[in-house]
Amino acid sequence: MTSLRKLGTSDLHVFPLALGGNVFGWSADEAQSFAVLDAYAAAGGNFVDTADVYSAWAPGNEGGESERVIGRWMASRGNRSDILVATKVGAHPGFKGLGATNIKAAAEESLRRLGTDHIDLYYTHFDDESVPVEEIVTAMDQLVKDGKVRAVAASNLSPERLRASLDFAEAEGLTRYVALQPQYNLVSRDTYEGPLLDAAAQGGLAAVPYYGLAAGFLTGKYRAGKAVDSVRAAGAGKHLETERGRRVLAALDAVAEARGAELATVALAWLASRPTVVAPIASARTVEQLPALLAVADLELTDAELAVLTEASAA
Repeated sequence: MTSLRKLGTSDLHVFPLALGGNVFGWSADEAQSFAVLDAYAAAGGNFVDTADVYSAWAPGNEGGESERVIGRWMASRGNRSDILVATKVGAHPGFKGLGATNIKAAAEESLRRLGTDHIDLYYTHFDDESVPVEEIVTAMDQLVKDGKVRAVAASNLSPERLRASLDFAEAEGLTRYVALQPQYNLVSRDTYEGPLLDAAAQGGLAAVPYYGLAAGFLTGKYRAGKAVDSVRAAGAGKHLETERGRRVLAALDAVAEARGAELATVALAWLASRPTVVAPIASARTVEQLPALLAVADLELTDAELAVLTEASAA
């Protein structure tokens, strides 16, 4: 049985792979989504990541589709107490920004869609610099005091605003962030490494990186002259045009072959080894895509293998 990891300073213990819910109700219909969620839970997975805005970008969707799918799945399986649900506030078309009133209203809507009385981990999705950190932290703290949220976290904010948020929470005795969700992977390191990672480490925060597989590029399915049928093909394929992207693929190929592992597993294992990282996020549209992601829980790369990947991915 894979051991769970403590999420920062919280009392939450999470599976070492967070299952991304952005595809649910978008590129995965409800039946596919349920199958993926079932397989993840059967493997011991307990950490599902979504957001109120998923997937407002898709034609005919309004946002909240992913939360509804996850809520219906938990209700039909009767497993709410076994699953840690992370969702986010700030980007839903009807609930934009991080004003206190909006945070409260958006949380109520997320609770309704998820069919639950509490959110395990609630993120501010994108920073809203028009709102003082004092107002944001106080509003998030109130949700915890009201029993509607167990722990709070942040995504997409500057090191300065992160430090200010932590300092204010500390000074006022309010609930402080326990986790940070940065963009971070083998072809996107400067999005986290540096002052933001330093601020997270100093504050004892756990990192739960998104785009852990660079929108699918690090699975190795994108190769020169090969067409890929994916809603993310344009974004992921661009890495093939960079020297770093090609270097990283070559290094992944070498390590994966030596270990008899999938490229996706190796890429996530590198990420999981990095300072502060507790559980990378990756999504699966089909059950067939899941084993390579779940295998990160059991693959520990050697120092030499990590060094090869770290060197290949240097800017």
